Amino acid sequence: MRSTSPRPTFLAACRPAALGLALLSVSAPAMARPVVVELFTSQSCSSCPPAEALIGQLAEEGGDVLPLAFHVTYFNHLDWRDTYSLPEATRRQQVYAAHLDGLVYTPQAVIDGRVGLVGSEAGRVRAAIADAKGGAAEAVPLDLTGGSNLTVRIGAGAGAGTVTLVGYDPRHVTPVASGENAGRTLTQSNVVRSVAEIGRWTGTEQTLTVPWPAGEAAAILVQDADGRILAAARATKG
Repeated sequence: MRSTSPRPTFLAACRPAALGLALLSVSAPAMARPVVVELFTSQSCSSCPPAEALIGQLAEEGGDVLPLAFHVTYFNHLDWRDTYSLPEATRRQQVYAAHLDGLVYTPQAVIDGRVGLVGSEAGRVRAAIADAKGGAAEAVPLDLTGGSNLTVRIGAGAGAGTVTLVGYDPRHVTPVASGENAGRTLTQSNVVRSVAEIGRWTGTEQTLTVPWPAGEAAAILVQDADGRILAAARATKG
């Protein structure tokens, strides 16, 4: 266990030591949104590759799950700087800590903004996904269209929340030269390249138009103040 600050506590399973093209996938209609699985991970953590392999499996299995791998920054001092680490990923995990158990560690999976658990425990992750599907069936209507720009249409519904745009790449293969994973070649899926809050939804119909984010694919998350995912959709460039 390692602790970098008293609140939240940082734990680690590791030891301390782009063109506008035609859109192919465009919407997640009401009553059919994917369950969002967010993995907080690092190329500097030797415990993370099994969790990243699970994210790859979920990505291959398809439509009713949206897995996203957020690469954090707080292991970048361990002889290897994660090539996809983002300060926004670290901040997002810290916000979840305030809503969940107060802990920040890798590999951590957060399911639909409601449950946090060890991301390499495949059975528990899949059970949490199955449990979340009932909530996903109550989704707020959300539709994405666009090419170089992305148009986000959110329908009316109960509640309110932030609207977050996530850009991600479906796959990266990275040889790691040093650190805990030295000598390994890591295959990583749905690697988040950008995260930005683009607006707030207040329960009424809303349309937003924004540039396509950094990343080959895009996701929109509408999220309650307590972290719960209210709506989610993804789109990819052709």
